[in-house]
Amino acid sequence: MAWSYLTDMDGVLVHEDHMIPGADKFIAALRAHEVPFLVLTNNSIYTARDLQARLRRTGLDIPEQSIWTSALATAKFLDSQRPGGAAHVIGEAGVTTALHEIGYVLTDSDPDYVVLGETRTYSFESITKAIRLVEGGARFIATNPDETGPSREGVMPATGAVAALIERATGKQAYYVGKPNPLMMRSALRALGAHSESTLMIGDRMDTDVRSGLEAGLRTILVLSGISDASTAERFPYRPSKVLGSIADLIERVENPFDD
Repeated sequence: MAWSYLTDMDGVLVHEDHMIPGADKFIAALRAHEVPFLVLTNNSIYTARDLQARLRRTGLDIPEQSIWTSALATAKFLDSQRPGGAAHVIGEAGVTTALHEIGYVLTDSDPDYVVLGETRTYSFESITKAIRLVEGGARFIATNPDETGPSREGVMPATGAVAALIERATGKQAYYVGKPNPLMMRSALRALGAHSESTLMIGDRMDTDVRSGLEAGLRTILVLSGISDASTAERFPYRPSKVLGSIADLIERVENPFDD
């Protein structure tokens, strides 16, 4: 079987601003064997071009078109739901650029959607505006459900935590596009031109990466180079197809990842 790969970014390829050992050789092996792949991330702050530059600084050369973010998946979803619509956005360039590229108008006057993405500058004023627009009938979309994100000083509130505030204030539930929603996997499969039966998902989290891969019908690999350890998989009612120390263990077998 000819495999295609979806792989998470943080905890699999990089950790903070450093490449995980072997990640460069893994990407090189995929290219050498002409294996289709996409790098996935729930991070909606940056555009794919921004992330390409970030990865290059760690020593990883990954094409812009091989990066798929929750912002891109959100834009693809909205384009399928309401083409040429309008949205009020709380977020950074990752979301605003993706919405502009599908022809959306960004507005705070009677939008079809309130779109909440990741940002380091959430403000009381912007959250209050979002609450009032949702109360006024705008549909509430969030790029991803992550409640916290990493920083050099420790964890910080992320999209899911701010979405919960808006949900409590309005009584309206957000629709979350990013992992673990299998919609993120399916949109990535379409972008890659791949089929679920011959695609695997690599991640370091059981609750997002493995779950979304599983629910989209993919084989899954949990790596222990991020937040998971050897006992993590045992705490969930579902299991990955395989558990590896890191993607370095796949370098010599990218064409046959499940052959022992």
